[in-house]
Amino acid sequence: MDVGVVPGRETDVKGNSIHVNREIDFVVNKPGTRVYIQSAWAMPDDDKRERELAPFSKTGDSFRKIVVRGDVGRGWQDDRGSLHVGLAEFLLDETLV
Repeated sequence: MDVGVVPGRETDVKGNSIHVNREIDFVVNKPGTRVYIQSAWAMPDDDKRERELAPFSKTGDSFRKIVVRGDVGRGWQDDRGSLHVGLAEFLLDETLV
């Protein structure tokens, strides 16, 4: 398991393009596949949600993306294809990773 750093470009408040690195909390590498995992206790607003999910969109691939959350009971998939699961479900469901 690794920590992933995803390089990218963003626009600052002055409209300048700047280089930024986004971190993915965990990257699980298996033969022929990879799983990206972010962890967050809660995502109470759009700003927090965007900060946590932004690194996923920068990976440039279609490997599985999971967000382990403390404020989620049963898992669900968002419109970007990321799976949001609670901590207990993540730890008990061996098929997730």
